[in-house]
This record gives sequence, structure tokens and C-alpha cells, in this order.
Amino acid sequence: MTQRLTPTAAVLLIIPPMLWAGNAVVGRVVSPLISPMTLNLLRWTFAFLLLLPLAGSVLRRDSPLWRQWRRFAFLALLSTSGYNALLYLALNTSTPINVTLVGASTPVWMLLIGRFFFGTPVSARQLVGAVLSIGGVVLVLCRGQWTLLLGLHLVVGDLYVLVASVGWAYYSWMLAHPTPESASLRADWAAFLLGQIVFGLGWSLLFASAEWTLTDARLHVGWPLAGALLFIAVGPAVIAYRAWGAGVSRAGPAVAGFFINLTPLFTALLSSAFLGETPQLFHALAFVLIVSGIVLSSHR
Repeated sequence: MTQRLTPTAAVLLIIPPMLWAGNAVVGRVVSPLISPMTLNLLRWTFAFLLLLPLAGSVLRRDSPLWRQWRRFAFLALLSTSGYNALLYLALNTSTPINVTLVGASTPVWMLLIGRFFFGTPVSARQLVGAVLSIGGVVLVLCRGQWTLLLGLHLVVGDLYVLVASVGWAYYSWMLAHPTPESASLRADWAAFLLGQIVFGLGWSLLFASAEWTLTDARLHVGWPLAGALLFIAVGPAVIAYRAWGAGVSRAGPAVAGFFINLTPLFTALLSSAFLGETPQLFHALAFVLIVSGIVLSSHR
């Protein structure tokens, strides 16, 4: 592949981390109102209803989607349903700092999966870029105080987010390597995303059913929850996934993976804004490290 990081690709890849950061903030706000698996199910149900008028034809009996059902079911498991389910499970047994630190390994998994499964070589620049990018994430999470990392303890939830990160990396490579049969669907972003959501709803329903059967699930219907669901369905679901797919197709999965590490930085800034705190110097330093990693990784 001869993909390059153009200004358009960079903008497309910045949009998802910003929206996913907003999703994290909103998700924390509504957590007393709704259980995580139920939130994920309703999120993608709303997204399904939003996309149905745009791409409902993909659900017809003669649609190429059904001939590719195994691929789309796997894509959905790695992204819309499984990825979020694992993150929610991780947050039940781990801490946000652990989850984000382990999630910062995503660029490394992007490089490794590209090398061993898709035959894409890894350059020294990309390795250095990965180190810089992870360093920026660590700087945000420890708030510029490296001694805070000494109290870090890994738990089973960290394994969940590690599996989620590997799955997301493989999902991104699959986006960049569509099968000939799915190429027509890939050309229509709404149909392609709706195809994933259809199967993702099946997985999400399974996870939500287990949640209501095995745990003390909760759902408090009201306008605050409705507003939150509207935001996460339109922004972090539809717009973010559309931008991510378009960005990956332009810049390639290896480079795109580095942009994910902007998410904790945007989350910290949004949290600071909601809490009325002033951004600190370490936020700026972290931004420089993460962007430096992106720039290095985009040049072979």
C-alpha cells in the first residue's frame, strides 16, 4: 500500500478520538442511570434507526451483505459490540488509568498485526513513534507525576482491555483490506456501517441479556438519558465510525492506530472543562509527544 497521511486523513482520524472522549465523559455521567451493556445495546439501536433511511436497502434479501455474513459478524464482534463490551467489563474490575494505559498499546498491536498477518513491514520510525505516543498517554494519566505509576497494579480487567485493543487493531486492518465481494458495500459508508450494526445488535443483545440475567442491571428512563443516547448514537457511533473507516482507508491502519492515543488527552481536557479546571503544562507536553509519534509513524 502507498497510503500517506494527508491533511484530510489527519482530520478524519482526529474526529473519532474527540468523539470517543466525549463518549467517555457522557458515559460516566449516565452510569448511575443505565447498565453498561444495556447502554451499548441502546446506543447501537439508535444508530441503526438513524442509518436505516440512508442504507435500508442493504438489508434486502438479495443484498451482498448476506453472502458476506460471516465477515460482517466478525467485524461487528471486533468493533461495535465486542470492543465496547470488553471495555465496560474492564472498567468493572480495573481503574480508568489502568484501562487507558493498556489501551495505549493499540499502535503497537497495529504494527504487529500488520507485520504478521498482512505482510506490512515495520520501520524504525514507527517503533520510535509508538514509544513517543505511549509516553504522551502515560504523561496525561500520571498528570506529570511519574511516581504515581509506582502504585499501579494490573488486574483481570486489564486483560479484557488488552484483548479489546488487539481486536480493534485487527478490525482496522480488515477495513483496509476489503474482500472483492464486500467492495461494493465498502463504497457506501452508510450501508457498510449498517451491515456491521445489524450483526453488532445481535452480539450486543446477547451481552445485555447476560447482564440482566447475571447482574443487578439498571435502567432509569428520562430526558437526561435520552439526550445522552442521542449524542453517543450520532457522534461516537455513526460519525466516529464513518470518519475512522475513511481515515484508515487513506492513511492505513498502522498510522491510524497512533491517533487513538489522542483519546485520553481529549478526555482529560473535556473533563477539565466540565470540572472547571485549567489545562496544565503536562497536557501540552503530552500533545507534543503524541503528535510527534504520529508524524514519525507516517514517514517510512
